[in-house]
Amino acid sequence: MTAAVRTDPVVSTPYGAVRGRYEHGIAVFRGIPYAAPPFGPRRFQPPAPPEPWDGVRDAGAFGPTPPKPPYSDAFEKYLSDPVVPGDDCLNLNVWTPEPSPGARLPVLVWLHGGALTRGSSAVPVYDGRTFARDGVVLVSVNYRLGVEGYGLFPDAPANPGLRDQLAALRWVHESVAAFGGDPDRITLAGQSAGAISTGALLAAPQAQGLVRRAVLQSGAPEAFERDKVRRMVRRMATRLKIPATAAAFAEVDRELLLHTQSEVGKLSSPVLGGPSFGIVVDGDLVPRDPLEALVDGDVARGVDLMLGWTSDEYRLWLVPGGLLERVDRLGAVALAGAMARCHCGTEVPRGYRTLHPRAGTAEIVGQMVTDHLLRLPLHRLADARPDSSHVYEFAWPSGLPGLGACHALELGFVFDSGEVPESRKLAGEGAPHELADTMHRAWVRFASDGDPGWERWDGTHPVRIFDAGDPRTAHGPRDDELALWAADALRTAEPAPASASVDGSPARTAELRSVVRRLRLPGSVRRQ
Repeated sequence: MTAAVRTDPVVSTPYGAVRGRYEHGIAVFRGIPYAAPPFGPRRFQPPAPPEPWDGVRDAGAFGPTPPKPPYSDAFEKYLSDPVVPGDDCLNLNVWTPEPSPGARLPVLVWLHGGALTRGSSAVPVYDGRTFARDGVVLVSVNYRLGVEGYGLFPDAPANPGLRDQLAALRWVHESVAAFGGDPDRITLAGQSAGAISTGALLAAPQAQGLVRRAVLQSGAPEAFERDKVRRMVRRMATRLKIPATAAAFAEVDRELLLHTQSEVGKLSSPVLGGPSFGIVVDGDLVPRDPLEALVDGDVARGVDLMLGWTSDEYRLWLVPGGLLERVDRLGAVALAGAMARCHCGTEVPRGYRTLHPRAGTAEIVGQMVTDHLLRLPLHRLADARPDSSHVYEFAWPSGLPGLGACHALELGFVFDSGEVPESRKLAGEGAPHELADTMHRAWVRFASDGDPGWERWDGTHPVRIFDAGDPRTAHGPRDDELALWAADALRTAEPAPASASVDGSPARTAELRSVVRRLRLPGSVRRQ
Protein backbone atom coordinates (compact mmCIF):
# COMPACT_ATOMS: atom_id res chain seq x y z
CA MET A 1 0.00 0.00 0.00
CA THR A 2 1.44 3.37 -0.96
CA ALA A 3 1.41 6.31 1.47
CA ALA A 4 -1.03 9.10 0.80
CA VAL A 5 0.46 12.12 -0.94
CA ARG A 6 0.27 15.21 1.27
CA THR A 7 -1.23 18.15 -0.57
CA ASP A 8 0.52 21.51 -0.47
CA PRO A 9 -0.71 23.77 2.36
CA VAL A 10 -2.89 26.75 1.38
CA VAL A 11 -3.50 29.68 3.74
CA SER A 12 -5.58 32.84 3.27
CA THR A 13 -3.99 36.24 3.98
CA PRO A 14 -5.64 39.70 3.92
CA TYR A 15 -4.51 40.13 0.29
CA GLY A 16 -5.13 36.64 -1.10
CA ALA A 17 -4.42 32.95 -0.61
CA VAL A 18 -0.90 31.49 -0.76
CA ARG A 19 0.29 27.95 -1.43
CA GLY A 20 3.38 26.74 0.38
CA ARG A 21 5.23 23.43 0.54
CA TYR A 22 5.69 20.70 3.10
CA GLU A 23 9.42 20.19 3.73
CA HIS A 24 10.59 17.72 6.39
CA GLY A 25 7.07 17.77 7.80
CA ILE A 26 7.06 21.58 8.12
CA ALA A 27 4.78 23.88 6.13
CA VAL A 28 6.92 26.57 4.47
CA PHE A 29 5.62 29.69 2.70
CA ARG A 30 8.19 31.90 0.99
CA GLY A 31 8.07 35.27 -0.71
CA ILE A 32 4.69 36.46 0.61
CA PRO A 33 4.33 40.20 -0.13
CA TYR A 34 3.47 42.35 2.87
CA ALA A 35 3.82 45.62 0.92
CA ALA A 36 3.84 46.80 -2.69
CA PRO A 37 7.12 46.97 -4.70
CA PRO A 38 8.95 50.13 -3.48
CA PHE A 39 9.91 51.44 -6.91
CA GLY A 40 8.57 53.88 -9.47
CA PRO A 41 6.44 56.50 -7.67
CA ARG A 42 6.82 54.55 -4.39
CA ARG A 43 10.61 54.82 -4.33
CA PHE A 44 11.93 56.38 -1.10
CA GLN A 45 8.34 56.54 0.19
CA PRO A 46 6.71 54.69 3.12
CA PRO A 47 5.52 51.17 2.26
CA ALA A 48 2.10 50.81 0.64
CA PRO A 49 -0.18 47.75 0.93
CA PRO A 50 0.30 45.13 -1.78
CA GLU A 51 -2.26 44.74 -4.55
CA PRO A 52 -4.70 41.94 -3.66
CA TRP A 53 -4.62 38.92 -5.97
CA ASP A 54 -7.20 36.45 -7.19
CA GLY A 55 -6.79 32.72 -6.95
CA VAL A 56 -3.90 31.12 -5.07
CA ARG A 57 -0.42 32.67 -5.22
CA ASP A 58 2.51 30.26 -5.25
CA ALA A 59 4.79 30.71 -2.22
CA GLY A 60 7.28 27.95 -2.88
CA ALA A 61 10.41 30.05 -3.51
CA PHE A 62 12.10 32.99 -1.83
CA GLY A 63 10.91 36.33 -3.14
CA PRO A 64 13.15 39.04 -4.58
CA THR A 65 15.77 40.52 -2.27
CA PRO A 66 16.11 44.31 -1.87
CA PRO A 67 18.84 46.04 -3.88
CA LYS A 68 22.21 45.76 -2.14
CA PRO A 69 25.89 45.72 -3.07
CA PRO A 70 27.80 42.44 -2.75
CA TYR A 71 30.21 41.82 0.09
CA SER A 72 33.85 42.49 -0.67
CA ASP A 73 36.01 39.46 -1.44
CA ALA A 74 37.43 39.63 2.09
CA PHE A 75 33.99 39.39 3.73
CA GLU A 76 32.43 37.07 1.15
CA LYS A 77 34.84 34.43 2.40
CA TYR A 78 32.92 34.37 5.69
CA LEU A 79 29.41 35.64 4.93
CA SER A 80 26.80 34.59 2.36
CA ASP A 81 24.27 36.98 0.86
CA PRO A 82 22.07 35.48 -1.89
CA VAL A 83 20.48 37.74 -4.50
CA VAL A 84 17.01 37.03 -5.89
CA PRO A 85 16.19 39.49 -8.72
CA GLY A 86 12.86 41.30 -8.97
CA ASP A 87 10.95 44.36 -7.78
CA ASP A 88 8.56 42.71 -5.31
CA CYS A 89 11.20 42.73 -2.56
CA LEU A 90 9.05 43.63 0.45
CA ASN A 91 8.19 40.05 1.28
CA LEU A 92 8.43 37.56 4.12
CA ASN A 93 8.61 33.83 4.77
CA VAL A 94 6.74 31.61 7.24
CA TRP A 95 7.71 28.22 8.69
CA THR A 96 4.97 26.56 10.72
CA PRO A 97 4.36 23.02 12.03
CA GLU A 98 0.58 23.46 11.93
CA PRO A 99 -0.91 25.94 9.42
CA SER A 100 -4.32 26.18 11.02
CA PRO A 101 -6.02 28.94 13.06
CA GLY A 102 -6.53 26.79 16.13
CA ALA A 103 -2.86 26.02 16.83
CA ARG A 104 -2.05 29.31 18.66
CA LEU A 105 1.69 28.67 18.66
CA PRO A 106 4.35 31.21 19.74
CA VAL A 107 5.76 33.34 16.91
CA LEU A 108 9.30 34.60 16.33
CA VAL A 109 9.74 37.39 13.75
CA TRP A 110 13.33 37.58 12.50
CA LEU A 111 15.04 40.77 11.27
CA HIS A 112 18.37 39.99 9.60
CA GLY A 113 21.60 41.92 10.10
CA GLY A 114 24.03 43.40 7.60
CA ALA A 115 24.72 47.00 8.68
CA LEU A 116 21.41 48.07 7.06
CA THR A 117 23.14 47.72 3.69
CA ARG A 118 23.30 43.94 3.11
CA GLY A 119 21.63 40.70 4.09
CA SER A 120 18.20 39.17 3.42
CA SER A 121 15.78 36.57 4.70
CA ALA A 122 17.07 34.16 2.03
CA VAL A 123 20.41 33.57 3.83
CA PRO A 124 20.45 29.78 4.43
CA VAL A 125 21.62 30.18 8.04
CA TYR A 126 18.19 31.69 8.83
CA ASP A 127 16.25 28.56 7.83
CA GLY A 128 13.24 28.48 10.16
CA ARG A 129 12.67 24.73 10.00
CA THR A 130 14.18 23.98 13.40
CA PHE A 131 12.07 26.60 15.16
CA ALA A 132 8.92 25.19 13.54
CA ARG A 133 10.05 21.67 14.40
CA ASP A 134 10.14 22.75 18.02
CA GLY A 135 6.73 24.42 18.02
CA VAL A 136 7.50 28.04 17.11
CA VAL A 137 6.17 29.77 13.99
CA LEU A 138 9.18 31.52 12.40
CA VAL A 139 8.67 34.57 10.17
CA SER A 140 11.67 36.16 8.40
CA VAL A 141 11.45 39.56 6.72
CA ASN A 142 13.03 41.46 3.84
CA TYR A 143 13.21 45.25 4.10
CA ARG A 144 14.80 48.08 2.12
CA LEU A 145 18.52 48.61 2.66
CA GLY A 146 21.18 51.26 2.17
CA VAL A 147 20.22 54.51 0.53
CA GLU A 148 16.87 53.04 -0.58
CA GLY A 149 15.91 52.30 3.01
CA TYR A 150 17.91 54.73 5.14
CA GLY A 151 18.94 57.64 2.95
CA LEU A 152 18.01 61.01 4.46
CA PHE A 153 16.47 63.46 1.99
CA PRO A 154 14.69 66.81 2.31
CA ASP A 155 11.83 65.64 0.06
CA ALA A 156 11.05 62.17 1.51
CA PRO A 157 10.20 60.67 4.92
CA ALA A 158 13.11 59.29 6.95
CA ASN A 159 13.60 55.63 7.84
CA PRO A 160 11.62 53.90 5.05
CA GLY A 161 13.41 50.62 5.83
CA LEU A 162 12.25 50.76 9.44
CA ARG A 163 8.74 51.58 8.19
CA ASP A 164 8.95 48.42 6.08
CA GLN A 165 9.69 46.42 9.21
CA LEU A 166 6.72 47.99 10.99
CA ALA A 167 4.47 47.10 8.04
CA ALA A 168 5.72 43.50 8.20
CA LEU A 169 5.13 43.35 11.95
CA ARG A 170 1.57 44.62 11.47
CA TRP A 171 1.04 42.00 8.75
CA VAL A 172 2.21 39.29 11.15
CA HIS A 173 -0.07 40.55 13.90
CA GLU A 174 -3.06 40.52 11.54
CA SER A 175 -2.27 37.34 9.58
CA VAL A 176 -0.21 34.89 11.62
CA ALA A 177 -3.19 33.19 13.28
CA ALA A 178 -4.09 31.63 9.92
CA PHE A 179 -0.59 30.07 9.85
CA GLY A 180 -1.01 28.60 13.33
CA GLY A 181 0.57 31.47 15.27
CA ASP A 182 -0.66 33.35 18.32
CA PRO A 183 -0.71 37.13 17.66
CA ASP A 184 -0.52 37.71 21.42
CA ARG A 185 2.79 35.81 21.67
CA ILE A 186 5.00 37.51 19.09
CA THR A 187 8.72 37.71 19.77
CA LEU A 188 10.60 40.25 17.64
CA ALA A 189 14.22 39.20 17.23
CA GLY A 190 17.23 40.40 15.29
CA GLN A 191 20.99 40.37 15.13
CA SER A 192 23.30 43.37 14.59
CA ALA A 193 21.33 45.84 12.42
CA GLY A 194 18.30 43.62 12.98
CA ALA A 195 18.74 44.04 16.75
CA ILE A 196 19.12 47.81 16.37
CA SER A 197 15.89 47.78 14.36
CA THR A 198 14.19 45.65 16.99
CA GLY A 199 15.09 48.22 19.63
CA ALA A 200 13.76 51.06 17.49
CA LEU A 201 10.46 49.25 16.92
CA LEU A 202 10.10 48.49 20.63
CA ALA A 203 10.30 52.23 21.27
CA ALA A 204 8.10 53.28 18.32
CA PRO A 205 4.66 54.62 19.32
CA GLN A 206 3.10 52.89 16.29
CA ALA A 207 4.39 49.46 17.36
CA GLN A 208 3.12 49.44 20.94
CA GLY A 209 1.11 46.32 21.67
CA LEU A 210 2.42 44.37 18.66
CA VAL A 211 5.24 42.57 20.51
CA ARG A 212 5.24 40.43 23.65
CA ARG A 213 8.96 39.64 23.75
CA ALA A 214 12.17 40.77 22.03
CA VAL A 215 15.67 39.42 21.42
CA LEU A 216 18.56 41.80 20.69
CA GLN A 217 21.66 39.92 19.51
CA SER A 218 24.84 42.01 19.14
CA GLY A 219 23.01 45.26 18.52
CA ALA A 220 21.79 47.98 20.89
CA PRO A 221 18.98 50.49 20.30
CA GLU A 222 20.40 53.68 18.84
CA ALA A 223 19.74 56.67 16.64
CA PHE A 224 22.39 57.92 14.22
CA GLU A 225 23.32 61.56 13.99
CA ARG A 226 21.34 63.00 11.10
CA ASP A 227 24.44 64.80 9.79
CA LYS A 228 26.30 61.49 9.59
CA VAL A 229 23.64 60.01 7.31
CA ARG A 230 23.35 63.26 5.33
CA ARG A 231 27.10 63.17 4.67
CA MET A 232 26.73 59.72 3.13
CA VAL A 233 23.94 60.96 0.86
CA ARG A 234 25.80 64.16 -0.07
CA ARG A 235 28.98 62.24 -0.96
CA MET A 236 26.96 59.93 -3.17
CA ALA A 237 25.28 62.92 -4.80
CA THR A 238 28.64 64.55 -5.46
CA ARG A 239 29.94 61.43 -7.21
CA LEU A 240 26.75 61.10 -9.22
CA LYS A 241 26.70 64.86 -10.00
CA ILE A 242 23.06 65.19 -8.93
CA PRO A 243 21.19 67.06 -6.17
CA ALA A 244 20.98 65.27 -2.82
CA THR A 245 17.23 64.77 -3.12
CA ALA A 246 15.02 61.70 -3.29
CA ALA A 247 13.61 62.91 -6.62
CA ALA A 248 17.10 63.05 -8.16
CA PHE A 249 18.22 59.72 -6.66
CA ALA A 250 15.05 58.04 -7.95
CA GLU A 251 16.18 58.76 -11.50
CA VAL A 252 19.52 56.97 -11.07
CA ASP A 253 20.00 53.43 -12.36
CA ARG A 254 19.85 51.01 -9.43
CA GLU A 255 23.15 49.30 -10.22
CA LEU A 256 24.96 52.64 -10.48
CA LEU A 257 23.41 53.72 -7.19
CA LEU A 258 24.59 50.54 -5.48
CA HIS A 259 28.10 50.89 -6.92
CA THR A 260 28.30 54.49 -5.73
CA GLN A 261 27.01 53.58 -2.27
CA SER A 262 29.62 50.84 -2.01
CA GLU A 263 32.45 53.14 -3.09
CA VAL A 264 31.48 55.92 -0.67
CA GLY A 265 31.06 53.48 2.21
CA LYS A 266 34.36 51.65 1.70
CA LEU A 267 36.15 53.30 4.60
CA SER A 268 33.27 53.05 7.07
CA SER A 269 33.01 50.27 9.65
CA PRO A 270 31.77 49.79 13.22
CA VAL A 271 35.36 50.18 14.43
CA LEU A 272 36.52 52.99 12.13
CA GLY A 273 33.27 54.93 12.06
CA GLY A 274 32.72 57.23 9.10
CA PRO A 275 29.62 58.17 7.08
CA SER A 276 27.04 55.40 6.97
CA PHE A 277 23.34 54.68 6.98
CA GLY A 278 21.32 54.27 10.13
CA ILE A 279 18.04 54.93 11.89
CA VAL A 280 17.53 58.62 12.70
CA VAL A 281 15.16 60.54 14.95
CA ASP A 282 12.33 61.65 12.67
CA GLY A 283 9.69 63.06 15.03
CA ASP A 284 7.26 60.33 14.00
CA LEU A 285 8.21 56.65 14.01
CA VAL A 286 11.37 57.52 15.96
CA PRO A 287 10.40 60.52 18.09
CA ARG A 288 13.54 60.27 20.26
CA ASP A 289 16.62 58.10 20.68
CA PRO A 290 15.24 54.54 21.10
CA LEU A 291 17.67 53.61 23.88
CA GLU A 292 16.71 56.66 25.94
CA ALA A 293 13.01 55.97 25.32
CA LEU A 294 13.42 52.38 26.53
CA VAL A 295 15.56 53.32 29.54
CA ASP A 296 13.49 56.17 30.95
CA GLY A 297 10.30 56.26 28.87
CA ASP A 298 6.97 54.49 29.16
CA VAL A 299 7.26 52.30 26.05
CA ALA A 300 7.33 48.52 25.66
CA ARG A 301 6.24 48.01 29.24
CA GLY A 302 5.64 44.35 29.98
CA VAL A 303 7.86 43.21 27.07
CA ASP A 304 10.34 40.47 28.03
CA LEU A 305 13.89 41.06 26.79
CA MET A 306 16.83 38.81 25.96
CA LEU A 307 20.02 40.75 25.26
CA GLY A 308 23.51 39.63 24.43
CA TRP A 309 26.75 39.75 22.51
CA THR A 310 29.72 37.62 21.51
CA SER A 311 33.05 37.71 23.33
CA ASP A 312 35.05 38.93 20.31
CA GLU A 313 32.54 40.89 18.22
CA TYR A 314 35.22 43.12 16.72
CA ARG A 315 37.16 40.28 15.11
CA LEU A 316 34.67 39.99 12.24
CA TRP A 317 35.18 43.69 11.60
CA LEU A 318 38.99 43.54 11.75
CA VAL A 319 40.18 40.08 10.64
CA PRO A 320 38.89 40.07 7.02
CA GLY A 321 41.27 41.93 4.77
CA GLY A 322 44.06 42.05 7.35
CA LEU A 323 42.70 45.10 9.16
CA LEU A 324 43.65 43.61 12.54
CA GLU A 325 47.35 43.73 11.68
CA ARG A 326 47.06 47.23 10.21
CA VAL A 327 45.41 48.57 13.38
CA ASP A 328 48.21 47.02 15.44
CA ARG A 329 50.77 48.77 13.26
CA LEU A 330 48.98 52.11 13.54
CA GLY A 331 49.34 52.01 17.32
CA ALA A 332 48.67 55.44 18.85
CA VAL A 333 46.90 56.66 15.72
CA ALA A 334 44.38 53.82 15.96
CA LEU A 335 43.88 54.48 19.67
CA ALA A 336 43.20 58.14 18.91
CA GLY A 337 40.57 57.09 16.39
CA ALA A 338 38.98 54.75 18.94
CA MET A 339 38.89 57.52 21.53
CA ALA A 340 37.10 59.77 19.05
CA ARG A 341 34.71 56.93 18.19
CA CYS A 342 33.96 56.32 21.89
CA HIS A 343 33.94 60.02 22.87
CA CYS A 344 36.50 59.44 25.62
CA GLY A 345 39.94 60.58 26.72
CA THR A 346 43.27 58.79 27.13
CA GLU A 347 42.31 57.46 30.55
CA VAL A 348 39.99 54.87 28.97
CA PRO A 349 42.57 53.01 26.85
CA ARG A 350 44.89 53.23 29.87
CA GLY A 351 42.23 51.41 31.86
CA TYR A 352 41.99 48.71 29.21
CA ARG A 353 45.77 48.37 29.17
CA THR A 354 45.72 47.84 32.93
CA LEU A 355 43.30 44.95 32.59
CA HIS A 356 44.75 43.52 29.36
CA PRO A 357 48.50 44.21 29.56
CA ARG A 358 49.40 41.66 26.88
CA ALA A 359 46.78 42.79 24.36
CA GLY A 360 47.77 44.43 21.10
CA THR A 361 46.39 47.75 19.93
CA ALA A 362 43.76 46.10 17.73
CA GLU A 363 42.34 44.13 20.64
CA ILE A 364 42.22 47.23 22.85
CA VAL A 365 40.53 49.24 20.10
CA GLY A 366 38.14 46.41 19.30
CA GLN A 367 37.04 45.88 22.88
CA MET A 368 36.67 49.61 23.50
CA VAL A 369 34.42 50.04 20.48
CA THR A 370 32.47 46.85 21.28
CA ASP A 371 31.77 48.09 24.80
CA HIS A 372 30.80 51.53 23.53
CA LEU A 373 28.45 50.25 20.82
CA LEU A 374 27.05 47.08 22.39
CA ARG A 375 27.82 45.95 25.91
CA LEU A 376 27.37 49.18 27.85
CA PRO A 377 24.12 50.25 26.09
CA LEU A 378 22.68 46.75 26.55
CA HIS A 379 23.70 46.82 30.22
CA ARG A 380 21.91 50.16 30.57
CA LEU A 381 18.81 48.63 29.06
CA ALA A 382 18.95 45.60 31.36
CA ASP A 383 19.58 47.83 34.40
CA ALA A 384 16.48 49.87 33.50
CA ARG A 385 14.33 46.74 33.10
CA PRO A 386 15.78 44.13 35.49
CA ASP A 387 12.52 42.28 36.10
CA SER A 388 12.05 41.52 32.41
CA SER A 389 15.63 41.10 31.09
CA HIS A 390 17.90 38.11 30.51
CA VAL A 391 21.50 38.63 29.36
CA TYR A 392 23.85 36.20 27.59
CA GLU A 393 27.33 36.05 26.08
CA PHE A 394 28.40 33.72 23.26
CA ALA A 395 31.99 32.66 23.93
CA TRP A 396 32.72 29.67 21.67
CA PRO A 397 35.62 30.53 19.30
CA SER A 398 35.38 29.78 15.61
CA GLY A 399 37.53 27.03 14.19
CA LEU A 400 38.86 29.51 11.62
CA PRO A 401 42.09 31.37 12.41
CA GLY A 402 41.79 34.72 14.15
CA LEU A 403 38.00 34.98 14.34
CA GLY A 404 37.48 33.95 17.95
CA ALA A 405 33.87 34.31 19.15
CA CYS A 406 33.22 36.97 16.53
CA HIS A 407 30.18 38.96 15.45
CA ALA A 408 27.45 36.80 13.82
CA LEU A 409 29.07 33.49 14.82
CA GLU A 410 26.19 32.62 17.15
CA LEU A 411 23.59 32.64 14.35
CA GLY A 412 24.16 29.07 13.21
CA PHE A 413 23.75 27.95 16.82
CA VAL A 414 20.58 29.97 17.47
CA PHE A 415 18.97 28.58 14.31
CA ASP A 416 20.56 25.14 14.81
CA SER A 417 21.62 25.36 11.17
CA GLY A 418 25.25 24.39 11.55
CA GLU A 419 24.94 21.71 8.89
CA VAL A 420 24.52 24.21 6.05
CA PRO A 421 27.75 25.25 4.27
CA GLU A 422 26.99 28.93 4.92
CA SER A 423 27.27 28.35 8.68
CA ARG A 424 30.61 26.60 8.28
CA LYS A 425 31.98 29.60 6.36
CA LEU A 426 32.14 31.40 9.70
CA ALA A 427 32.34 28.57 12.24
CA GLY A 428 34.70 26.22 10.44
CA GLU A 429 34.40 22.46 10.79
CA GLY A 430 33.52 20.64 13.98
CA ALA A 431 31.17 23.13 15.63
CA PRO A 432 29.69 21.44 18.73
CA HIS A 433 26.17 20.14 18.12
CA GLU A 434 25.48 20.19 21.85
CA LEU A 435 26.03 23.94 21.97
CA ALA A 436 23.62 24.45 19.07
CA ASP A 437 21.03 22.31 20.85
CA THR A 438 21.45 24.30 24.04
CA MET A 439 21.29 27.77 22.46
CA HIS A 440 18.42 26.93 20.14
CA ARG A 441 16.46 25.45 23.04
CA ALA A 442 16.95 28.66 25.04
CA TRP A 443 15.58 30.78 22.18
CA VAL A 444 12.60 28.43 21.77
CA ARG A 445 11.88 28.60 25.50
CA PHE A 446 12.10 32.37 25.52
CA ALA A 447 9.73 32.71 22.55
CA SER A 448 7.34 30.28 24.23
CA ASP A 449 7.10 31.67 27.75
CA GLY A 450 9.76 34.34 28.31
CA ASP A 451 12.11 32.11 30.33
CA PRO A 452 15.27 31.04 28.43
CA GLY A 453 16.51 28.95 31.34
CA TRP A 454 18.54 31.27 33.56
CA GLU A 455 17.78 33.98 36.08
CA ARG A 456 16.64 37.48 35.21
CA TRP A 457 18.98 40.44 35.47
CA ASP A 458 19.52 41.87 38.96
CA GLY A 459 22.21 43.50 41.07
CA THR A 460 24.48 40.47 40.71
CA HIS A 461 24.56 40.88 36.88
CA PRO A 462 23.87 37.26 35.83
CA VAL A 463 25.15 36.53 32.31
CA ARG A 464 24.57 33.16 30.67
CA ILE A 465 27.78 32.00 29.00
CA PHE A 466 27.40 29.81 25.91
CA ASP A 467 30.63 27.94 25.20
CA ALA A 468 31.76 24.36 24.69
CA GLY A 469 30.60 22.17 27.55
CA ASP A 470 27.68 22.85 29.82
CA PRO A 471 26.31 26.40 29.82
CA ARG A 472 27.06 28.37 32.97
CA THR A 473 25.98 31.65 34.51
CA ALA A 474 28.60 34.23 35.46
CA HIS A 475 27.90 37.00 37.95
CA GLY A 476 29.48 40.35 38.60
CA PRO A 477 30.99 42.90 36.21
CA ARG A 478 33.06 41.59 33.31
CA ASP A 479 36.67 42.65 32.81
CA ASP A 480 35.80 45.00 29.98
CA GLU A 481 33.33 46.88 32.15
CA LEU A 482 35.98 47.07 34.86
CA ALA A 483 38.28 48.68 32.31
CA LEU A 484 35.88 51.56 31.89
CA TRP A 485 35.37 51.88 35.62
CA ALA A 486 39.12 51.62 36.22
CA ALA A 487 39.65 54.51 33.82
CA ASP A 488 38.16 56.93 36.33
CA ALA A 489 40.33 55.57 39.12
CA LEU A 490 43.42 55.81 36.92
CA ARG A 491 43.08 59.59 36.80
CA THR A 492 44.46 59.60 40.35
CA ALA A 493 46.03 56.16 40.69
CA GLU A 494 49.38 54.83 39.64
CA PRO A 495 49.43 52.29 36.76
CA ALA A 496 48.99 48.66 37.75
CA PRO A 497 52.21 47.05 39.02
CA ALA A 498 54.04 44.55 36.85
CA SER A 499 53.05 41.78 39.27
CA ALA A 500 49.46 42.25 38.16
CA SER A 501 50.22 41.55 34.51
CA VAL A 502 49.33 37.88 34.40
CA ASP A 503 45.66 37.11 33.69
CA GLY A 504 44.05 35.47 36.69
CA SER A 505 47.00 36.08 39.07
CA PRO A 506 46.24 36.97 42.70
CA ALA A 507 47.98 40.34 42.28
CA ARG A 508 45.84 41.23 39.25
CA THR A 509 42.64 40.18 41.00
CA ALA A 510 43.59 42.20 44.07
CA GLU A 511 44.30 45.25 41.92
CA LEU A 512 40.92 44.95 40.19
CA ARG A 513 39.10 44.56 43.49
CA SER A 514 40.92 47.59 44.81
CA VAL A 515 39.77 49.63 41.81
CA VAL A 516 36.20 48.42 42.24
CA ARG A 517 36.17 49.23 45.96
CA ARG A 518 37.49 52.74 45.32
CA LEU A 519 34.66 53.32 42.89
CA ARG A 520 32.15 51.90 45.42
CA LEU A 521 31.00 49.24 42.96
CA PRO A 522 30.25 45.55 43.71
CA GLY A 523 33.40 44.13 45.26
CA SER A 524 34.14 41.26 42.94
CA VAL A 525 35.40 40.63 39.48
CA ARG A 526 33.44 38.32 37.24
CA ARG A 527 32.97 35.10 39.16
CA GLN A 528 31.89 31.77 37.74
